[in-house]
Amino acid sequence: MGEPAGNVTIARGTLDGRAVHLARVDNRFASGAIGRAEADRLAALFRVAALGRSPLVLFLDSAGAKVSEGLGALGAFRFLFRAGLEAALAGAPIAAVLGRNCFGGASMLAHLAHARLFSPTTRLAMSGPAVIAAGSGMDPLDEMFRALAEAAMAPAARVKASAANTAWTAGSDLAPWLRTALAPGLDAAADFRARHAVLAKRFAAPLAPPRWESAQRRDLERIYAAGYEAREFQGLLEGRGEGAQGRETFLGLVGDKPLAADRAWRFAEAAWNAAAAKAPMLRVFLDCATHATRLEEENLVLTEYVVDMSAALAFAARSGTAVELTVLGKAGGGVYVALAAPARRVASVYSAADIQVLPGSAVAAILGEGHDALPSFDDYRAARVADEELKLGLVP
Repeated sequence: MGEPAGNVTIARGTLDGRAVHLARVDNRFASGAIGRAEADRLAALFRVAALGRSPLVLFLDSAGAKVSEGLGALGAFRFLFRAGLEAALAGAPIAAVLGRNCFGGASMLAHLAHARLFSPTTRLAMSGPAVIAAGSGMDPLDEMFRALAEAAMAPAARVKASAANTAWTAGSDLAPWLRTALAPGLDAAADFRARHAVLAKRFAAPLAPPRWESAQRRDLERIYAAGYEAREFQGLLEGRGEGAQGRETFLGLVGDKPLAADRAWRFAEAAWNAAAAKAPMLRVFLDCATHATRLEEENLVLTEYVVDMSAALAFAARSGTAVELTVLGKAGGGVYVALAAPARRVASVYSAADIQVLPGSAVAAILGEGHDALPSFDDYRAARVADEELKLGLVP
C-alpha cells in the first residue's frame, strides 16, 4: 500500500493468485473530495490498468470534485476521467465498492465500473442532497425532503435500477462478488452500448421522435464561414459544417436549461450513431452550465446518462474519429467533464466561454460562498480546462 495523496491511497493485492490494483478514496478531508493531487494519482493508476488490461477495484467514499480548488480540480478531473474511460474501453475489469457518499464526479467514476457494490448506507447521485435542495428552493433539513432524497439515492433504489448494482449485507464475504465483478473477457464497448439501450427503457414513457427545427446561430456562422446546416430540438444541436479541415459532423448541448436525462440520452444516441458511422471528425459544442438538480432525475440515476454521453464519444475517438470540444458559452461540472474527457482538444470562444467547476448556487451550497468572477483564458489554460482560445471574426 502506498502513501496517501490527500484522500486517495493506492495499493496492490491478489485474488486467487491474480494481481489486482486497488484505489481507496476515503472521507479523510472535505467529505472525501477529489482534488488535483487525488486526481493525478488515480489517473496514473487507470493508465497502468489500461496498459495491462489488469483488474482494478475502486473503493469510493467521496462527495466528488474538490470544489474549493476551483478550476484546478475541474481540469484535473477532466484528465482523470479520460484515463478512466480509456481503461474501461481497453478492457480492464473495473469494480466499485461504495461507502457512505458517492456524489458528482465520484458517481461518474463508479459508473465506469462494470459492477458496483453498495453498503447499507450508500447514497449515490449526480448531486448531493444539499445541492438538490439549493437548486429546488428546499430546506435541506426538511424531514420530507430528506426522506425523499434518501429514498431516491439509497441502495434499494439503485439495485432496482441496474443489474450491475448489488447491495452488500453485513458479514458477507467480498471475494465471491469480486471474482464475478473482475472476470476477464468483457467486451467493454458492447457493455456500454447495451447500457445505453437499457437507459432508454427507464423513462415513464418512450421518448417521442425529435421535432427538429432549423437552427441559425451567429457563432456557427463564424466557425463555419464556408457554410453549415444545423437543426435543434430542446437544446440538442446537430448538423454538418465546412471546417478548416473539410466537412465535419457536429453535436451540441445548448440553451439555458440544465441537462436532464432525456436530453443526455438523445445526445448519446447521436454520438453512438456517429461512432458507428465512423465519422472522420466530430465537433462537440457546449453551452450548458450544469446538469439538472432534481429528485426526478436522480430517480432515473442521472449519472448513468451523463456517463453514457462520455462513453459514446470515447468509443468514437477510440474507433478513429477525431473528437473535439468547443465551449460556446457556459460549461461546468459533470457535463463539462463528460464532453471534455474524450476530446483530443478543448477550445473556448473568446469573451463568450464561461467555464466553472459548478454554478454559483451549487458552490454556495457546498462551501457557503459563491464565486462570480469570470476567469480569463490564461486561467483556463493553467487549469487545463481549455487548450485553445477561438477569437471568431465578425460576419457582416
